[in-house]
Parts: sequence; structure tokens; C-alpha cells
Amino acid sequence: MSLDPKIAARLKRNADGLVPAITQQYDTGEVLMLAWMNDEALHLTLTTGKATYWSRSRQELWVKGATSGNVQHVKSVALDCDGDTVLVKVDQVGGACHTGDHTCFDADRLEIAIG
Repeated sequence: MSLDPKIAARLKRNADGLVPAITQQYDTGEVLMLAWMNDEALHLTLTTGKATYWSRSRQELWVKGATSGNVQHVKSVALDCDGDTVLVKVDQVGGACHTGDHTCFDADRLEIAIG
């Protein structure tokens, strides 16, 4: 099986055939992580309900939580208006970040110079 051609036609991929996937906690709206998807990862996410991404460093598909147990149960998936970003809303079990943190955006908050 492969990605629905109607969805595939809407995607605007980068030179590596990937689109960024923003992952968000479905009930709070908290942004958990940013990952990448190719057509196969998006197809698997849509058909299995398990968040599946493309690892740029390992050059392979990975199902979030397959080794860590920190799974993402997919609640919804949407494309942005340009078709160049995927929004995956999940119910996160455990930490979303590879460091074990709840979100990848916990650790390094930057100061904003106002005024």
C-alpha cells in the first residue's frame, strides 16, 4: 500500500522528499516535537494510528516509542494550507523528546529582548 494519490499530490516536499511534521498533544495543544515524514511515514501514520517518522540521521523509518515505550497515539493529522507541513495531534505516553523530556522544547528557552 502507498499514500493516497490525492494526499501525495498536495504535499510539497523538500529536496530529500520530506515534509516537516509538527507533533502536538491533542487535548492541550502543547507542541511536543518536530520530526520529518516521507510519503511512507505519512501513509503508515494514517493507516496504523502510530506516529511514524523518517529519521534523517539513520535514514530509516521509525515508529515513535517502538524502542523507548514513549508512544504517540495519533488522534488527527492535517496538512497546512500550502501542503508543506503536517500537523500530527497525538496522545503522548511518556516523554516525546529523545532526551526523555516531556517536550523537545522544555530545555532551552531563549530570552526575548522587548522594547
